[in-house]
Amino acid sequence: MGVEGAMTPVHLYFVSRICKDAAGAAGNIFAIGLFVSPLPTFKRIVRNKSTEHFSGLPYIYALLNCLICMWYGSPFVSDDNLLVMTVNSAGAVFQFVYIILFITFADRANKVRMTGFLLAIIGAFAVVVAGSLQIPEPALRRITVGSLSGASLISMFASPLFAINLVIRTKSVEFMPFYLSLSTFLMSTSFLLYGLFNDDVFIYVPNGIGTVLGITQLVLYFYFKRRPKDKLKEPLVEPIA
Repeated sequence: MGVEGAMTPVHLYFVSRICKDAAGAAGNIFAIGLFVSPLPTFKRIVRNKSTEHFSGLPYIYALLNCLICMWYGSPFVSDDNLLVMTVNSAGAVFQFVYIILFITFADRANKVRMTGFLLAIIGAFAVVVAGSLQIPEPALRRITVGSLSGASLISMFASPLFAINLVIRTKSVEFMPFYLSLSTFLMSTSFLLYGLFNDDVFIYVPNGIGTVLGITQLVLYFYFKRRPKDKLKEPLVEPIA
């Protein structure tokens, strides 16, 4: 290849930036699939004017995760993760709305409990923001908030382990919706690539773990989806004592 056709460091940099932005934009789009997945649950809650047996804790934890990751992607912490900030800002809005709806239709005990959790999450996020702004060195601030963000993402991606265990034990995919698993896999893979192109360990490590877990869920889904129903040896719902 001649000199004219060779890729210079400048060309490689711009190609890398384009690939990073494309992966981040794809991750934002796929994340919407995750954010809207609770809508059927909340339609039921609003229709019945009751939270029934549903738990609000997953939305509390998701809000905290989105807020921490949003702060990591902000220019105050990292100046090259705008798409991380946008996706988690949208996620925080979704989770906040879900929590408010849950509190609105919950019984008195759950209203008090969920309100307390919500205030605790807001307080914890305020502490993280105020504390990190006290770190004068930008690199150290990024490492500190990035470590919190990465730990939060890893624990969030570990939550499907319960569903994976349930699928293996019951040999049924009833409790692991396909589109939710697919959205998780696509979003994790997109941000894995985003983190690699951006050389950001706090993004590609947790999303790499999420990608592996997403692949595991999809493999299990197709494996057990093909199994004849008469081969099930355990009841899908165990009796509660």
